Amino acid sequence: MQSAKLHFSQSENNYQIKEAYKTLRSNVEFSGQNVRVISVTSCTPGEGKTTVAMALARAFAEAGKKTVLVDADMRKSVLVGRYRTGSVRLGLTHCLVGRERLSSVICETDTPNLYVVFAGPVPPNPSELLGGRIFGKALENMKQVFDYVIIDTPPLGSVIDAAVVAKQCDGTIMVIESNAISFRFAQRVKDQLDKAGAKMLGVVPQ
Repeated sequence: MQSAKLHFSQSENNYQIKEAYKTLRSNVEFSGQNVRVISVTSCTPGEGKTTVAMALARAFAEAGKKTVLVDADMRKSVLVGRYRTGSVRLGLTHCLVGRERLSSVICETDTPNLYVVFAGPVPPNPSELLGGRIFGKALENMKQVFDYVIIDTPPLGSVIDAAVVAKQCDGTIMVIESNAISFRFAQRVKDQLDKAGAKMLGVVPQ
């Protein structure tokens, strides 16, 4: 297992914001005991989905739940920039192409109960890897070890990866930037999730 230090911004450490994420955590818990693998997506880049995924994972960890944050935004990951990764060199891609075991790509963070899997190098076929047997097996294995699996996925308005992942999850959260995304665009993205058979847990405005 690798190790990485978590870096939260000043705003994410704000009391009111932390309380808001605790409320989000509670809402997810009230969605049912079987809702444990949760994907987070948005319509476009820069809406704050990675921030929400990180903060939600942290909120679960601080509540004593063993939680892993998985970076499945393999095309344009921003998660690695939020950590002091030190000697971390392995990621999800290495696992999905069969080069490494899942246990080798999981990183322990400096937040108790919180673990992370970075995306790794950009593969030529992200959608195929995320929809493949190995990723499905990895999710099942993580469910055996962790109380919650939070998956940061690419914006669904850009690529289909998020729908591919959502299909395999217990629920999906959509992050929408306030006053930036039209209702029609958001509805179109939600329709894609519906077609994939995803269970929508709700929308988080940013």
